[in-house]
Amino acid sequence: MNDKHNNEKNEQLERFRTDDKGKKMTTNQGLKVSEDEFSLKAGERGPTLMEDFHFREKMTHFDHERIPERIVHARGYGAHGEFELYESMKEYTKAGFLQDPTKKTPVFVRFSTVAGSRGSGELARDARGFATKFYTEEGNYDLVGNNIPVFFIQDAMKFPDLVHALKPEPHNEIPQAASAHDTFWDFVANNQEAAHMVMWAMSDRAIPRSFRMMEGFGVHTFRFVNHQGKAHFVKFHWKPVLGAHSVVWDEAQKINGKNPDFHRADMFGAIENGDYPEYELGVQIIDEADEFKFDFDILDSTKLWPEEDVPVKIIGKMTLNRNVDNVFAETEQVAFHPGHVVPGIDFSNDPLLQGRLFSYTDTQLSRLGGPNFHELPVNRPVCPFHNNQRDGIARQTINQGQVSYHNNSLAENTPATSSEEEDGYVHYQEKVEGRKVRARSESFKDHFTQATLFWNSMSKPEKEHIKDAFSFELGKVDSESVQRQVVDMFAHVSMDLAKTVADALGIAPPEHGGSDITKTSPALSQENTNKKAKTRKVAVLLGNGYKGGEVTKALNALKAEGINPEIVSEKLGKVTSEEGTVLKADHTFLTSESVLFDAIYVVGGKDVSGKFHQETAYFVNEAFSHFKPIGGTEEGKKWLESSGKAESVGVIVSDDIDEFVPGFVKAIAAHRYWDRQIS
Repeated sequence: MNDKHNNEKNEQLERFRTDDKGKKMTTNQGLKVSEDEFSLKAGERGPTLMEDFHFREKMTHFDHERIPERIVHARGYGAHGEFELYESMKEYTKAGFLQDPTKKTPVFVRFSTVAGSRGSGELARDARGFATKFYTEEGNYDLVGNNIPVFFIQDAMKFPDLVHALKPEPHNEIPQAASAHDTFWDFVANNQEAAHMVMWAMSDRAIPRSFRMMEGFGVHTFRFVNHQGKAHFVKFHWKPVLGAHSVVWDEAQKINGKNPDFHRADMFGAIENGDYPEYELGVQIIDEADEFKFDFDILDSTKLWPEEDVPVKIIGKMTLNRNVDNVFAETEQVAFHPGHVVPGIDFSNDPLLQGRLFSYTDTQLSRLGGPNFHELPVNRPVCPFHNNQRDGIARQTINQGQVSYHNNSLAENTPATSSEEEDGYVHYQEKVEGRKVRARSESFKDHFTQATLFWNSMSKPEKEHIKDAFSFELGKVDSESVQRQVVDMFAHVSMDLAKTVADALGIAPPEHGGSDITKTSPALSQENTNKKAKTRKVAVLLGNGYKGGEVTKALNALKAEGINPEIVSEKLGKVTSEEGTVLKADHTFLTSESVLFDAIYVVGGKDVSGKFHQETAYFVNEAFSHFKPIGGTEEGKKWLESSGKAESVGVIVSDDIDEFVPGFVKAIAAHRYWDRQIS
């Protein structure tokens, strides 16, 4: 790992770090331990004595090593980094970390799946959490979002219902980390505000290739407030520099079996290799005077602001450059909350956001044992904090003095409040009036226009994937009534979609539906994302008897493009060329699979066995069926030609390395070749 970033660790956390290597064992009180193998007994074969304080401390801590996992977003992985601003946002907000482009702000990011338990596979079809903690000089700011810009529901009152429906069904605790079951789709059919989010969830966005290759969204409408007190509505976006890319569904299911830690391993490895994940921060800004000029309500969390109507202004970049030292202490104990804001960032009346402002703190009280979770190292702000809050479970602060209340005279009324001029936080003074009601605004009641916008914006392959996803998910539903309700519901989005799914389910097609919405938003299609070969993983199928000079030249050329080739052979260890040069195999056919790589480079060798040919055929055929780039030189070129694949799109073959590498790099950057015909 880069030493520069080791030296930039958050100083506030340093006194909590420990490295036990080379140290003497002690109890948690610092008492040196003389024996850690045997409990204290009354004689060698006698009973264990109650006075064995070391045994009791060790066992008690072990018994309580697990904390309650998050109800949602339980499966997560985090990393540290820094945020740098491209240009001052002083015109729009007084937030300190958005003023000076020369300053860097430390961050911690936690990525997660939503539905599954902490031990579930990471390639589930699901939304992904994308939560960022900015350690600013004015306090911590948490941007708590997802990789999908909208949500299932409009009001937080319905959040428990959504999660209950999405989670494994209570009578048999099945299925884990999956929405393909009756209760979820029954919820969708009977809560049609979910239509837009479901379109995203059935799209490729729900099975990302990597945390490094997915977008992030704040989902809600917030406010920027500047020094003059003027406010603008704002939505936040994270744009991955590598572009937004996904896997195919068959591939996702296989990855979950082959490597359920695929996403976290990818993130960990990228940072360790110095391939630091980068995301640009963008904002969409609407003047308060324009709040009602759109054909949707900007406070509705089931709606996005089309980028063609409200452009995304790119204002900075986040780089993740340091892995955590301990997953439990940092990734599991980090506590995010959309109410952790700084001056210059405020809330809107989005009813889903308003509910989250309560529930996140309430959840942390349960998970982290009490009100002092802010004192855990990963949650501590980098700036000092002073208040009259005292005591409670896991309190670490040693408060001095006799006064713990406000107002007081004994401590000259300190800690004192700060005026707005002193950067004290003051809520935006929005005028609010109305009767106390339990109701929903009429402007929230259009559930299908933006679902149709999303559908219209998809490329042909993406539409086919959505049809397949609906067909798979509803094919797992036992209730024909629920199946019919869902098909009838999505006929309002697209009759083509609904009829295709009905046919797959063997039920009658819907009689009514269709939409006259023709608008599209190109920004919604992953076909229009950045396409880069950098950091992609390539399996090099290599056997004894290859041409050493040519292969070494090809591998070095791929590495020079930022691509990571890894050699797969029959055995680990040496793979010897016909000239006697040696390369080391990173994997065997037994320990790796094509689904764990972005592309395949087939080399082979003159001395390979029949089993090598058999394994290569399986490897390549699977990658081919997943539309991946495939390259071949030497024996690999001959094999691809004899199999009939060499003429297919995305298959690059040549014995001229100088010709092969540029073509193969370009193919890798394209990600997938959807027009390929399976032979």
